[in-house]
Amino acid sequence: MASIFRRSSWRLAEAFAVSEVTLGKAIGTDKRVASPSTTFGPKDTIYASVATTGSAPSKTLTAKWTFQDGQTVKEGSETIAPTGPAVTEFHMAKPSGWPVGKYKVEISADGTPATTKEFEVKK
Repeated sequence: MASIFRRSSWRLAEAFAVSEVTLGKAIGTDKRVASPSTTFGPKDTIYASVATTGSAPSKTLTAKWTFQDGQTVKEGSETIAPTGPAVTEFHMAKPSGWPVGKYKVEISADGTPATTKEFEVKK
């Protein structure tokens, strides 16, 4: 009597993770930064494109933008339910102009720090 074993068609879902953060002055319709940069002008809109992998029923991504003295200049969150690779966009803008200096954006997922990107505003 021969036994036939079937290969299971299920696969384990990949664990959710922030894979990359890219900064720039513009994004495309896919929410990805068109031209990466870490140096900006005072009146630029600064975009953070956050790429993630894996799946989760719900994840809250938070971007906290801070000035060199530790002052929070903007904080925002987006709740996503990824089923694979995804991109989420955050941005900060100040029509009157950002003070010249060093900044950073900290990305967290469900309150757990994931990564930090540093950048600079120059005249």
